[in-house]
Amino acid sequence: MLRNGPERCWAGAVRALVLNCTLKASPEPSNTDLLAGVVVGALRERGVEVSILRLVDMDIPPGVVTDLGRGDQWPQVHAQLLAAEILVVATPTWVGRPSSIAQRMLERMDAMISETDQAGRPVAYNRVAGVVVTGNEDGAHHVVSEIAGALGDIGYTIPGQAWTYWNRGPGPGASYADTDEGHEWSAKTGRAMAANLHAVAGALASKPMDAPPA
Repeated sequence: MLRNGPERCWAGAVRALVLNCTLKASPEPSNTDLLAGVVVGALRERGVEVSILRLVDMDIPPGVVTDLGRGDQWPQVHAQLLAAEILVVATPTWVGRPSSIAQRMLERMDAMISETDQAGRPVAYNRVAGVVVTGNEDGAHHVVSEIAGALGDIGYTIPGQAWTYWNRGPGPGASYADTDEGHEWSAKTGRAMAANLHAVAGALASKPMDAPPA
C-alpha cells in the first residue's frame, strides 16, 4: 500500500510529468520533445509544475515490477509518477507502432495495477494522462489508441481529446523539425490537450473516485 493519494496537493502545486520515449539519447535533438514542448508550455501557462524525463537516457531494464534492484532507475520514474496529477507520454512512431522505449515504459508501469493508496485505490486512480505522437509517416491514431488504452488499464483517466500528433502523411518525408507543415494544427490540438488534462485533473481532485467495489 502506498500512502500518497492524488488529491493531496491540488490546493497547492499541480504537477505534471512528461515521459519522452524518443529513441534519441541526449543531447541529440528530438522531434517528439519539440511537439511535447507545446503541451508543456500550455500546462505551465495554467500554473502546472512540469518535469520531463527522456527515458532512453536512463537505465531501465525490461520487467513488470517496480524495482528490479541494483542499477534499476525505474523506481525514480515511479516516484515521479506518484507525485504527478498529470502524465503526458510522448513517443515517435516506428514501423507504425509506439517506440520500444514506450513499450518498455508500459510494461514497467504494469506493476502499478496492483499498487494501492491508503484508501485502497489503484495508485493511478484520480490521475489523468494524455499522449503526444510524432512520425514522418502515418499511424498516429493507432499509437495514441495503444498507449491511451494501456494507461486506462493501469488506472489513469483519459480525458476527451487528450492527445496531439504530427505526421507527414503517406510515404517517407521530412520530420517535424524539418518543416512547418501541419505545425499550426498540432499546436492548436496540443493546447486543447493541455486544457482538457488540467480541467479533468481538477474535477477528479474535487471529487475523487473511490476504490473499486469489492
